[in-house]
Amino acid sequence: ANTLFNIWIKYKPRLPEWYYNERLVKVGDTLAQIKEYKLALQQCYERYLQQFVSVNLDDVMDDVQRFKSAFFPNGVRDKNAALMFHVLQARNVCIYQMVCSRDRNLQNGESLQTCLNALASLRLTMQVALPQEDLCWLIYNGTIHIYTICRHLMVMGHSAKVLEYLLWASICMESSIPLLSVHYLTWRATLYTAVSQCYFDCQAGIHGEIFARRGLIKIDELKQLEDISSSLEHTETEKIFREATLKMSVMIFKRAVYESRKKSNGFRRESKVNPRKAVNVSWPRTTTERLLVAMFDGAAAQFLAILEALSDPSRNLLPPHLPVPDKVQIPEVTSELFSAGLEILSGNSLKKQKQLQNNFVITAGEEGVSGDAAVKFVKLAFSYEEWNVFYSAFEFVDNFLQAQDGPTWKKAELELKLLTLMQPIVLPGRFERSFSITDGSKSKEGSARRGSEKTQTIRSECCSESLKPGDPFHDLMILATTVFSYVSTSEQNVHPGKEILVDVVMCLWQKCKTELQQIQKSGSHCLEYINKHQAYQWVHILWIMNEIIEKSNIADTNVMFAEITLCLAAILENVADS
Repeated sequence: ANTLFNIWIKYKPRLPEWYYNERLVKVGDTLAQIKEYKLALQQCYERYLQQFVSVNLDDVMDDVQRFKSAFFPNGVRDKNAALMFHVLQARNVCIYQMVCSRDRNLQNGESLQTCLNALASLRLTMQVALPQEDLCWLIYNGTIHIYTICRHLMVMGHSAKVLEYLLWASICMESSIPLLSVHYLTWRATLYTAVSQCYFDCQAGIHGEIFARRGLIKIDELKQLEDISSSLEHTETEKIFREATLKMSVMIFKRAVYESRKKSNGFRRESKVNPRKAVNVSWPRTTTERLLVAMFDGAAAQFLAILEALSDPSRNLLPPHLPVPDKVQIPEVTSELFSAGLEILSGNSLKKQKQLQNNFVITAGEEGVSGDAAVKFVKLAFSYEEWNVFYSAFEFVDNFLQAQDGPTWKKAELELKLLTLMQPIVLPGRFERSFSITDGSKSKEGSARRGSEKTQTIRSECCSESLKPGDPFHDLMILATTVFSYVSTSEQNVHPGKEILVDVVMCLWQKCKTELQQIQKSGSHCLEYINKHQAYQWVHILWIMNEIIEKSNIADTNVMFAEITLCLAAILENVADS
């Protein structure tokens, strides 16, 4: 930083002003590309802006007239205006990236406010630039920056705070004539989808559906214009329109699949299809499947719609789950969605529709159901505690993952294995499976049993010989030692994701907390208590939990992890004093 500072001070008087400013911004862009955001911000972008504004830059961002007079004294048509717009946008990107580097989970309220300030500043910059058609590139880049920040905040549970900015980005794409072309339609549909998702996150599903239907109208309007005069290959434009339409249709289905059943329930209750009897019923078998077939062509599109309808960012992987007002009254719809998804994964829906061209429904390429989508489906089945579907889907997906190469698939395989080890802890006791899937005219009722055998094999591979199945520590120790072995490997790119590691540690802590606190309360008699109650295994599991937290760098993701570490420290101190 000092070297760069000295260079700017030394050469500024020796260079033409326009050349100095261009080099200043160019160096800033290069530093940002190599993720040196703080250096780019302080020594390049803000140095450039301070030539025009002597006060705090953030103080100018709250009023459009002050903003214009400060940064564009000669108007936005000035030859230097484009560079100024670029610097203003780059400054906000650097500020956001610096927040991410120090507080990715936005646990500090100040971090969240900084992100919102960056969004407001980006919106103001785009507002001033929007009337200038030649600055459409800046509008496009601005929508990308807004979307990036907003998606991050949505994942953190702040959808209500970012909705207005995503709406603004969508309207900007519609208001700039050059950005209305087919070339930018895919991106515009992505923004529409994000807005709809925001509404759903805010429990305003009706507005999410309305906005998605509005997006369909906009897409259809563009398609009609494109049919009149097409500048692209027909197959290429068809693909773009098909993908954009699919995105909107999925968001419409997300509410329609539940809402249609609410309306029908007001008059009559449709009889639920028994999974055992469903084997003799041709696809589509249920109201949900009939809606899928009516709205979507092909298994991939239908499966995507199922995933979106089941996805809920407020739903935890592990119980307890908070009820969702829009869906809580219709659990049978959820069951039908899982049933339809399993039928697609098995390939039976395609066989009945005579669409199956090969033996593999789950694929790593563009055809069929993507491997990522299939993995997500299994995780959703675990979250909803649809155990019949979970084990049957796990068998299909695990067979696919074992046939793949690459760290992404290996990571997914490990995560699903962890879920199978968590299941007997989440639902203690023997699990009797009764779900069936169809294969032509034959019922594969035995596949459920084979799925159980596969998960038993996984448990036996991970099990310590000193633990018997009847031991209360059995399932807990298997899970703890397995996840510890996964995070201890040197191959970082195949470690399970932080989200599932957090869930595993929380699951272990919930089951061990009471016993561990009893050990902790025993004070100076700790060692005597451990010997008397054979509590060594509890302390061992606690130590493993602490190691997992440290090795996977998840300590800052949940305040509960501090309690785990303090509990271990207290027990070790008590043991030392015993």
